[in-house]
Amino acid sequence: MAISREKKQALLSEYEKLFSEAQVAVITNYQGLNATELTAMRRQLGSAGVAFQVVKNTLVRRALEQRGVSSPEDFWQGPNAIGFATGDAVAGAKAVVEYTRNERRVTIRAGILGHRFISDQEITQLAELPSREVLLGQLLGGMQAPITGLVTVLSGTLRGLVNVLDARVRQMQESAS
Repeated sequence: MAISREKKQALLSEYEKLFSEAQVAVITNYQGLNATELTAMRRQLGSAGVAFQVVKNTLVRRALEQRGVSSPEDFWQGPNAIGFATGDAVAGAKAVVEYTRNERRVTIRAGILGHRFISDQEITQLAELPSREVLLGQLLGGMQAPITGLVTVLSGTLRGLVNVLDARVRQMQESAS
C-alpha cells in the first residue's frame, strides 16, 4: 500500500520528534504478534513510560540520518517496531527487555542511545543497571563516606584528648588529697 508524500513527510517529522525526545529507543522485531497482542504490548509498555510504535524502515533510517545517527545499511529489513522511552533510559530499556523475556516472539534488534546506534547486548546491559534513584543514592553515599570518615577520625582524636585531660584532672585531685 503506497502512502502519499504528505503522509510520508508527516511520519518523518513524527519520527524525528520521537527520537529527539527519547532518552533511549529500543528497536524490536515483533513478527508473529497479532493486532490484539500488539495492542496489549503497547498498553503494557505504555504503563512503563515507553511509547511503542510500528515504523516504516526507510523513513526511520532517514530520520536517524538527519540526527547524525548511522546504522548498518542492511539493518532496516523486515518488520520493525520501536519503543521510545522519554523518561529514564534505564527504566525504558528494562521495560522492553522484561517484556521480551516473557514474550519470546518479540526480539530486541538494537537501540539508539542519544546519537549512538547500540547493539542488542548493550540494550540488555543498560537494562541491568540500577535505576537512576539507586545510582544517585550510591553517588551520594560515595561522596558522604570520606566526610563521615574524617568526622569519625576527628571525633576520635578529640575523645582521646578529653580522656587524657580527664585522667590528668583525676590524677591532680588524688595528689591534692
